Amino acid sequence: MADPEKRVQSIIQKLKAKAHKITPQRLAIAKILAVSEGHPSVEAIYEQLRGDFPTMSLATVYRNIVLLKSLGEVLELGFPDGSNRYDGKRPVPHPHVICIQCGKIVDPVLDSLDEMKKEVAGETQFTILTHRLDFFGICRPCQALKK
Repeated sequence: MADPEKRVQSIIQKLKAKAHKITPQRLAIAKILAVSEGHPSVEAIYEQLRGDFPTMSLATVYRNIVLLKSLGEVLELGFPDGSNRYDGKRPVPHPHVICIQCGKIVDPVLDSLDEMKKEVAGETQFTILTHRLDFFGICRPCQALKK
């Protein structure tokens, strides 16, 4: 879903359908997730909102992310160091390319992914329910810093 406003409206509709209140903080979190290119952490979202909501706690952001995740409106990316980043723009499984130096995350569009899922299912005899495909490397700006 490319249009951020449509994405926000989709999140709001899902919240309303499950009888959740649309608080100003919840709406602001949804907006950040709907437009974010960088798969923000809870801490990054909190920092973006602190000025507008000075009494809001980090726990409020965590609770709202957990709620949105439970509704299928946020994709959580967990990393071995225990950190998590969140994608509310495309909350369905899709590949990511992650810079190991700066942490930048890019979402490539891979036409071959559906074929890969079929191949994995055929090879393993598993019914594939979901997937996570991450590529790790060094982004162009970080490569330039090494030169």
